[in-house]
Amino acid sequence: MVALPLLGAAILLLFGRRTDRWGHLLGVVMSLGAFAVAVAAFVQLLGLPEAQRRQGVRLYEFIPGLADMGLLIDPLSISFALLITGVGSLIHIYSIGYMSHDPGRRRFFAYLNLFVAAMLLLVLADNYVVLFVGWEGVGLASYLLIGFWQFKPTAAAAAKKAFIVNRVGDFGLLIAIFTIWTTFGSVAFNELTGGAVNGAISSGAASQGTITAVGLLLLLGACGKSAQLPLQSWLLDAMEGPTPVSALIHAATMVTAGVYLVVRSGAFFEAAPTAQLVVTIVGVATLLAGAIIGCAKDDIKKGLAGSTMSQIGYMMLGAGLGPVGYAFAIAHLIAHGFFKANMFLGAGSVMHAMNDEVDMRKYGGLFSVMKVTAATFMIGYLAIIGFPLLSGYFTKDGIIETAMEHNQILGWLAVVGAGITGFYMSRMVFMTFFGKRRWADDAHPHESPSVMTVPLILLSIGSVFLGAFLILDNRLMRFLAPAVGLPEHLPGFHPFSVPGLTTLALVAVGVVYAWFRYGAAEVPRVAPRGSFLTTFARRDLYGDALNEALLMRPGQWLARFAVFFDNRGIDGLVNGLAAGIGGTSGRLRRVQTGYVRSYALSILFGAAVVVGALLYVGNM
Repeated sequence: MVALPLLGAAILLLFGRRTDRWGHLLGVVMSLGAFAVAVAAFVQLLGLPEAQRRQGVRLYEFIPGLADMGLLIDPLSISFALLITGVGSLIHIYSIGYMSHDPGRRRFFAYLNLFVAAMLLLVLADNYVVLFVGWEGVGLASYLLIGFWQFKPTAAAAAKKAFIVNRVGDFGLLIAIFTIWTTFGSVAFNELTGGAVNGAISSGAASQGTITAVGLLLLLGACGKSAQLPLQSWLLDAMEGPTPVSALIHAATMVTAGVYLVVRSGAFFEAAPTAQLVVTIVGVATLLAGAIIGCAKDDIKKGLAGSTMSQIGYMMLGAGLGPVGYAFAIAHLIAHGFFKANMFLGAGSVMHAMNDEVDMRKYGGLFSVMKVTAATFMIGYLAIIGFPLLSGYFTKDGIIETAMEHNQILGWLAVVGAGITGFYMSRMVFMTFFGKRRWADDAHPHESPSVMTVPLILLSIGSVFLGAFLILDNRLMRFLAPAVGLPEHLPGFHPFSVPGLTTLALVAVGVVYAWFRYGAAEVPRVAPRGSFLTTFARRDLYGDALNEALLMRPGQWLARFAVFFDNRGIDGLVNGLAAGIGGTSGRLRRVQTGYVRSYALSILFGAAVVVGALLYVGNM
């Protein structure tokens, strides 16, 4: 699984322009090959008894005494592997058409293969050290892809921003790994079970504070990769990359890594209720923040980016609820992978037809000329807002109901987030596909070629049926049990519960309000100034301003002080000492005149001093 896309990236990068004519095909074949291996591994895993569905594959000794290079095939890792390779392969196929006229297409597919390989290594790792190698590989690949169009200053800046912000989270993950090693003497997942962690607390080998610190540090790493508060500022800027990159980051790879890390590290969070509570609070705060941001974005890709930020918040909320929430979080992650990839690629199809225009105020009425793109996009839209019987209806409502049982406040805030989702996603659909045509004179929208529409159709099918398949009869929960455990009481699906009905009602209110604002009413081509709240959302809740005030400006002052102290303090001391010796030497050398009479006079004066001193001592 890992070797095939990694080999594809190596061939395309090392052989360079000699692979330009067929490089994109090699990239697709390698990704499909990885998907085939994942399916074969999945089938083989299903054939094993439940107690044996956790197979380790040791490759070689990586760091002696610390960690081997090894892979772990269990229900959790294979679920992610199927999503990464399956949705990733559809994005590869779509990219053949989307990047057909780009001179760097071969390099683009090399980076896509590298991204898939790094993400696979991350989820298949059997210990934290190997996971960190894949973690950094994902960061590198995202940097290369977000900044793929380096001639655009905004793209280059966005790539650097994503890379630097993620280093903050990576620092937390590193400290967590160091702490785990020093406390438990191991970084292997199969040795860091709930029993091992609780046993270490009971025996005094690890304090409750240490376990809580590990959980919070792991959460910091997850916040960086999954764009959760307070490390979310890179996500919307990352839309500067080609649209297939946005789909890959938001649906199948990078932003899902944080959720995976929290679920895989469940033993630490379950033993540290404080850290677990912080995970749920971060998730709820982020799902609300992302939804609010999505309400005010006219850029279709940034609107979808705010949506991703919000939906990952739901997954984090589920991951913070323990074993009963893990299955709902992973189910929502898998379903989200399909409908979010569907909508991002649909947005790319619209941009492809509209001369790369991203402003939805310059769309309108595209349903009549792009029926396949519009229909598939709307299926993804219905799935994400939780329309009954579509994927999101089962997965997101499961998270909300589970949250209600644990904490009423967090649960009702998640319900409010669902209502806002209904508004901003409906706003996007009405502004893009309905209403009056607001196209530019040189725009001639048309349906995309089949190499782009077929992946949209396949993704929309998953958006319809996947949620029910995973949730009903607790199918995914039972499947994941060997990896994450099984709750004492299996939850049922309650479509007519008070939270479920309230969620549907709020979503309906959001849809109706969006229709009156952006469907029935005329949409101005120039965005009105709006209220303070609108400005607040347009500026990403002032996240960048906050980072600048709290981190960047103090960092600049610290750097300037360090330079001043270095120049005037350390260098001043060294240079001052050298100058003092030099000045003293310059003055003393004047004593050396070169005249014999001067030296004779000096000797006479010195002899007189010595004689006088001897006479004085002799008389004492």
